[in-house]
Amino acid sequence: MYYLFFLIVNILTFGSWYTSSVTAASTTPDLPKMHLAQKLNCNNPQTQLEINQCTNLSYQNADKKLNATYQKLLPKLDRTRKQKLITAQQAWIKFRDASCEFERSQYEGGTIAPAIYLGCLENITKERTQQLQEYLKSEI
Repeated sequence: MYYLFFLIVNILTFGSWYTSSVTAASTTPDLPKMHLAQKLNCNNPQTQLEINQCTNLSYQNADKKLNATYQKLLPKLDRTRKQKLITAQQAWIKFRDASCEFERSQYEGGTIAPAIYLGCLENITKERTQQLQEYLKSEI
């Protein structure tokens, strides 16, 4: 009888603890991106999670530069060339994503896989930005 009482008390105690922690986790607000960036030291990441987060931030910056260059180039082109660039850019995005998926597949299931994927996206995006900048120079 004492054992049954002890078991019920433990279930109620730990069951309510588990429920409250799940509820707390599901209601915890997301941290603002800026707050996350302020806490990260991307000059010296210490964990794989930090490496992944820093690699993501680096890729996001490269992508912003690409989009800015692309948006500067579009208005300088006539209608036919503009459409060709749009088609080329869409094909390039598919290539970039497929190529980086292939590169990541070597590390599938590993904690480094996101950093490999994002690093690949960043490198290919920077190369494409340089190409578009060259086109932009020749159109001026």
